[in-house]
Formats: sequence, structure tokens, C-alpha cells
Amino acid sequence: MKFSNIRLLVNDFDKCFTFYNDILGLECTWGKLGDNFASFNIGNPSGLALFKAELMSIAINNTDAKKNEILQDKVAIIVQVDSVNETYNSLQNKGVKFLTEPKDMTAWGIRVAHFRDPENNLIELYSELPKEKWDNHLIEDERNFQKSK
Repeated sequence: MKFSNIRLLVNDFDKCFTFYNDILGLECTWGKLGDNFASFNIGNPSGLALFKAELMSIAINNTDAKKNEILQDKVAIIVQVDSVNETYNSLQNKGVKFLTEPKDMTAWGIRVAHFRDPENNLIELYSELPKEKWDNHLIEDERNFQKSK
């Protein structure tokens, strides 16, 4: 396993994007205003990420949260693994109870599985999908972002 980033799960993406990009002056390494996801360089090129909380709630089957400060996750620890399926099986054999089974998130460009630690913190395991499995919107976003650099 390899630590990837801390993802802040936000309700007002554009306000948070503006804060980290314009006010704090962090280098944006992916994303823009109006998107669902952005990452910033904090000594690690994508060490801090923003993601719409509503979309994470959908991904982990927690749609009842709907901006409820008590139910909605605010932070997710993101861990990159070589194989989501193998890590999922290994951790499941050790008693980890997963919120989601491994699944391709083509709009995100990754395969994921989610679980919680003993203190209820949300953890995402991911591995990158080959670009041919990305959805068209993500491919277009990447092209546009690369052009704007």
C-alpha cells in the first residue's frame, strides 16, 4: 500500500477550490472551478484533493447523509494499491468489513473499494484504470487540463 492523498469531502466545491487555489495559492495539479474533483500540490503533487461530498456518499451507498453534518463524511484517506481485488480479499480475510465491493469508477479513472477504520474514518483503496476504460468526459477533462497548463 502507498499513501496517495487526503481527500476533503466538500459541499461547496467551487468555494473550496477558490480557497485552496486562489487564496492559499496551492498549485492545482488536476481540476478546475465547476468540476467534481481537484488535486493540489502540497509537497506531493496530488497530496490534497477536493471532492464533492454528495458524490462520495453515493459511491459508498450513504445517500441518507445529504449534507447532514453528523452523517456525512468530511475526510477520506486514499490509499493506492497494486490490485484493489487482491487487497480487498486480503483485508476481508483479516476481518475488515467493507462498505463497497471493488468496482470500476470509469468517471474517476480508478477501481475502488471503501471501508472504515475502528474510529469510523473512511478509507478508499484504489488502483488506476487503463485509459481505455475511462469514460469520455474524463478523457475530455484530461485533454482540456493538459492544454491549460
